[in-house]
Amino acid sequence: MARTGLCDSKPLLDLHKKAEERRAPLRTWANACGPKDRWQALEGDEPRMAPVKMEPERRWDRRLSVSTSDGIIMGFHEDSRTHSAGSMLNVQADGCPEEPMLLYPHGFQGLHSLQALVPSLLRHEVELALEKLNLIWDRTYAWDIFLDMMRHQFRYSFPNTDLPRPFTDTTRTVLVDWLIQVHELLHFQEETLYLAIHLLNRSLRQIKVSTANLQLLGVVCLFLAAKKEECLLPEVSGLCYLMDHSYSKHQLLRMERKVLCGLKFDLTYCPPLHFLLLSASIARCSAKVVWMARYLLELSLLEGQCVVFLPVQLAGAALCLARRVLQEPPTPEGEAAWCLASSIHVGSETALLKIMHILAGAAAKAHSRDTCATFIKFSSPETMHISSHPGLKNASGLLGLPTVHT
Repeated sequence: MARTGLCDSKPLLDLHKKAEERRAPLRTWANACGPKDRWQALEGDEPRMAPVKMEPERRWDRRLSVSTSDGIIMGFHEDSRTHSAGSMLNVQADGCPEEPMLLYPHGFQGLHSLQALVPSLLRHEVELALEKLNLIWDRTYAWDIFLDMMRHQFRYSFPNTDLPRPFTDTTRTVLVDWLIQVHELLHFQEETLYLAIHLLNRSLRQIKVSTANLQLLGVVCLFLAAKKEECLLPEVSGLCYLMDHSYSKHQLLRMERKVLCGLKFDLTYCPPLHFLLLSASIARCSAKVVWMARYLLELSLLEGQCVVFLPVQLAGAALCLARRVLQEPPTPEGEAAWCLASSIHVGSETALLKIMHILAGAAAKAHSRDTCATFIKFSSPETMHISSHPGLKNASGLLGLPTVHT
């Protein structure tokens, strides 16, 4: 790829070729198979199923019963009484968040524990879900880890969607789309992708980077995310090859030092994928709902408007929209599970509806965009061809979502 931008280059692989020989744009490398999901759902009558490992590296898909009704996810609830529903993050009409308005009088930061605010059943379900997802090793610390996940997402929230000049949302979208394909080519974990895009969003706002080095910055963010999440890392020379040797190894390592110093060596991040899988596990969502929600959540990475929202809000909106698009038959057990799962999310109804509207619009035009890496990625048999679901073509009209003015 040329040094001055994300232009055409030779494809390395194309494993997404269909009968009509459709391929991703030449500016990007084709994806290697669909997302490497780590648990496969099983059929059965058990109310709660143990996940069965299909491949050593797969660990996310698990069997869950069908979920049901829709509702706007709000906040925590107490055992004996319900707290007043407040907005944890108000969003202005232009999409920028206002000062956080917490659900409880003393604020989230001042709470030593949320144990008194949630039913014991929810705590048990959270602990069980974290254990099933392999996000913890000892259930003793599960609730503390969950509380830390909830607190940590406020650490690096973005006040607005503005990018420094000369970058635009279109430039960023092209880069993210290319990184998604490189991520697939290198067979990285899904957490690596979300962390890489988060580091990219932070770096664009904290580090001075020229347009000529934008692609190098993206690869460095992916490389740093891999160092934190992966067991096996690509060679630096291999990363230079992926960029068509537009940059040298020395330039890549120098950019890596620049990013680490600019971010003060802080690479911590709790991705929205974890909140999505946690909620889906508690809500007993079907495998198809989970795939749909994951597809919508990954589309949010391409949308610059989504950077101002909290990970838990993005996850909740993606799951809500997935359930409404698929419209699976409700069951009493599924409805009760969904009500329990919805209590772990925060945010106003306006914020969640805005996110759902953004995701619905992105899904409706995903098949026709040049940046269609995510659409192709989720069109494989392993992902149930979820990106080709007919309900997504006119999702906003089908769901009756109100138009949110920006």
